[in-house]
Amino acid sequence: MTNVEIADNFSLLGKLMDIHGENSFKSKSYGTAAFTIEKLPTELSEMELKKIASIRGIGDTIAQKVSEQLLTGKLQLLEEFITNTPKGILEMLSIKGIGPKKIATIWKELSIETIGELLYACEENRLMLYKGFGEKTQQNIKESIQFYLGAQGSYLYQQIENFAYNVDAKLKSFFKNPHFYITGTFKRQLEVIDTLDWVTTTTKNEITTFFTSNGYQLIVDEGNYSSFKGQENVLLGFYSVAENNIQTQLFKTSCSAVFLESWEREIGTDKNKNYPTEAAIFSANNVHFIPPFLREDSSVISKAKEGELPKVIEVMDIRGIIHSHSKWSDGNNTLEEMTRAAIEKGYEYLVISDHSKTAFYAQGLPVEKVLAQHEQIDYLNEQFTPFKIFKSIESDILNDGNLDYESDILNKFDVVIASIHSNLKMSEEKAMMRLLTAIENPFTSILGHLTGRLLLSRNGYPVDHQKIIDACFANNVVIELNAHPRRLDIDWRWITKALDKNILISINPDAHSIDGFADCKYGVLAAQKAGLTAKQNLSSFSLQEFELFVEQQKKKR
Repeated sequence: MTNVEIADNFSLLGKLMDIHGENSFKSKSYGTAAFTIEKLPTELSEMELKKIASIRGIGDTIAQKVSEQLLTGKLQLLEEFITNTPKGILEMLSIKGIGPKKIATIWKELSIETIGELLYACEENRLMLYKGFGEKTQQNIKESIQFYLGAQGSYLYQQIENFAYNVDAKLKSFFKNPHFYITGTFKRQLEVIDTLDWVTTTTKNEITTFFTSNGYQLIVDEGNYSSFKGQENVLLGFYSVAENNIQTQLFKTSCSAVFLESWEREIGTDKNKNYPTEAAIFSANNVHFIPPFLREDSSVISKAKEGELPKVIEVMDIRGIIHSHSKWSDGNNTLEEMTRAAIEKGYEYLVISDHSKTAFYAQGLPVEKVLAQHEQIDYLNEQFTPFKIFKSIESDILNDGNLDYESDILNKFDVVIASIHSNLKMSEEKAMMRLLTAIENPFTSILGHLTGRLLLSRNGYPVDHQKIIDACFANNVVIELNAHPRRLDIDWRWITKALDKNILISINPDAHSIDGFADCKYGVLAAQKAGLTAKQNLSSFSLQEFELFVEQQKKKR
């Protein structure tokens, strides 16, 4: 078992003990152990029991339970608590806004054991009768449940990616049929996937027999399409077609409804023709090939007719890491470790953007730490030339729209990324006031994660995208495409509007560790859908080009 899995078990155990009213000291000790283990740089499986027990926050008793998990893959005490806890109560731990203490009240005092019952109780204002449940809390719980229920069976692209390719390989291996093609929303690189779809020449009966005999439930059985769901809770769909129709079906199922409707109206597809490839469908109609990730908006068809499709950005086009966090604030790696890793991965520069002083929850940097970090950056830049570290900050946008720090401190940074992290439950009027004020601040270089959304977890605060785009244009501010797979914010659907204004986008990983650099990939996949080119992306600038960008930003201060 990995450290993350062991930490998750201890975290869940601590919460369940609280729900069941067990000794609070014991439950807290498991929570502390979970936090400690998650931050360890070394896997517990590589450590001796004595060493594990000596780690502060673990001790002998918990070390024995670590050993139990490493040997058996299970934690017996946790299994017992799970057995004695209704499934619906366990599910409530996934609902934002209700911790173990509140869940205990819901279960023990309201006799509610399912999320559906809890939602109904909220609608009847029953929670307000109990201590700790005011009107605002009840409304927040209600909204969180509605959001949770709406997201069931949906996955981030990054979450489902390896699973999709593993299933694809197993299908081809089992059926000895090379004609299994992934299609649908996954092929179009959408940020959230509800169904993994394939087009295949394997018959519908063969597919159905295979899945139902392996414990999968048949969900849809219509025409040439069938879908199934198993214990992993991923919907798997299959279009079974004749071999001479497979490329046509593949094309049609890898287009949005809007795109396909326009294509059929303007061009049409010969249903009786045996196309050898998807590309042949385009060439037969004198249209440049439109990759699946661009088959969203109908306007791309006319561009393809005229041969005006952009050469979209690729992962290899990212030349620098912009927006990253080190141990100076809430990152997992030292600045030197981040630097060495960036060099090893072939990047030309690193923009270190730790949190600003107001972000106390993320160990934001007070002024004295900012100055100390800048001294270290100067030292490291001497050691690692020609690679360069740029002095940056992710400045909180405060409630009044101002940036953290006084002007004399802000002026010491090469790049200022302005982001909202606090008081996210705002009206559009409030959100826009904060954002526009920050954009108009002459120190703002990049607007970070524009809406604050967390995909499948939290809706972003309401904003007027067009007004923000216009303001960024007027103030020479870059818009971040935060590449963390749970953010992907700015939404790719708005990037084309920014590009119309010649605004730079910056694909930034918001990396809190060396591994976080890899998230650039998911930003690139989203940016491709908007037709973003390398020239339109700030993090694709060479070191010399980025230095010129910094100079230009400083001139507007």
